[in-house]
Amino acid sequence: MDELKTIDEILEEILDLIEEKKYVQIKKTLQELNEVDIADVLDELDLHDTLLIFRMLPKDLAVDVFAHFEHDRQLEIIEAITDKEVKNIVEELFFDDMIDLIEEMPANIVKKVLKHSTEEERKLINQFLMYPQESAGSIMTIEYVDLKKQMTVGEALKHIKETGITKETVYTCYVTDQNRKLEGIVSLRLLVVSDKEAVIEDLMEDDIIYANTHDDQESVAGLFRKYGFLAIPVVDNEKRLTGIITVDDIMEVMEQEATEDFQRMAAMAPSEEAYLNTKVMVLAKQRILWLLILMVSATISGNIISRYEDILSAVVVLTSFVPMLMDTGGNSGSQSSTLIIRGLATGEIQMKDAPKVLWKEFRIALMVGGALAAVNFLRLLFIVRTDYLIGILVSLTLMFTVVIAKLLGGMLPIAAKKLKLDPAIMAGPLITTIADALSLIVYFSMASILLGI
Repeated sequence: MDELKTIDEILEEILDLIEEKKYVQIKKTLQELNEVDIADVLDELDLHDTLLIFRMLPKDLAVDVFAHFEHDRQLEIIEAITDKEVKNIVEELFFDDMIDLIEEMPANIVKKVLKHSTEEERKLINQFLMYPQESAGSIMTIEYVDLKKQMTVGEALKHIKETGITKETVYTCYVTDQNRKLEGIVSLRLLVVSDKEAVIEDLMEDDIIYANTHDDQESVAGLFRKYGFLAIPVVDNEKRLTGIITVDDIMEVMEQEATEDFQRMAAMAPSEEAYLNTKVMVLAKQRILWLLILMVSATISGNIISRYEDILSAVVVLTSFVPMLMDTGGNSGSQSSTLIIRGLATGEIQMKDAPKVLWKEFRIALMVGGALAAVNFLRLLFIVRTDYLIGILVSLTLMFTVVIAKLLGGMLPIAAKKLKLDPAIMAGPLITTIADALSLIVYFSMASILLGI
């Protein structure tokens, strides 16, 4: 592939070749590309042209390209191609890709796919589909290299050569006993540099990091981040090796989890569907619930202001500072919550760290709040030229608001985690609503004391 060409440039070239009906040149051009790039190009073409070119690709390359298509395009292709072509794809797909395909497809397409699976494959598929959604079991693959500890290195390498072509990864091999219990792991690198007569039992590492089939996929992603694995074994409750999770699959999980967190932080219901492929009505439904909740909860601030109408009537200028106080509180809380939510997601912050977080955010709030209050007091005194008592009132309230908001932003995500909720729901919009209410109470309470109203 010409490194200087972008996908858009390649797509434009392919479209020109289609128009000129130069299909041999199209095949030659695509075969020089990575399967991921080919999928990106074909995803942009209409179905007729995609099918025409897809059928021109070599069998192995076509299967790899199919695995990287968007789910909608996979559905269109399965519906359009012959049973023989479906059989070829099903036979060559890695098992985890087949599970992903089946999970996303309607019943009639699933039936078409399963028709070309062996009885053993159908049993395995049903077993995989029974794992909880977003669990380690639901994203693992069964294509791994397993060895026995009695094998010599020579026997192990011969076994890898014979079976490795059908496995998703051969870089880490898994040592199991006759009951499939996981006993150790050994790297291909170590096997290659070791004496051929050495025994696997003497080379394998038995201190193994593994996941359980029912572990949450987000916690598995944390293991990948912490240890830098290319793959991790997945065992059942009896420590029998059930499958492995590879780094390419966990990268998709990380992207999905990050997307969900961003959506929750923006007060939206999470969705895995691409933005441009999602209907307007669906997007509206995902957003309206939280907006309604936040709108109703915002009436709390209105009720607080109504309770202090006598103060506002006596000193009308106080009203002009309310937006600034509320905005600063919301911004301060969002800063803290964003960092804490990220720390919880990456495992950098644990539940036991709550006192440390509270103490650190309190000190930060004092420093930030003090600086903002000082600048604001000088601004009110020399630029706005307001009464110094009003300046003291607004500036002190500003400092208290920052402290309150930062403590809320630091503690509410941890509290959510403790309650088994997604910390991302305790993000900007919700914290802003709570901080607004508290800052108004502080503001008017201090006004009544300082101004004697």
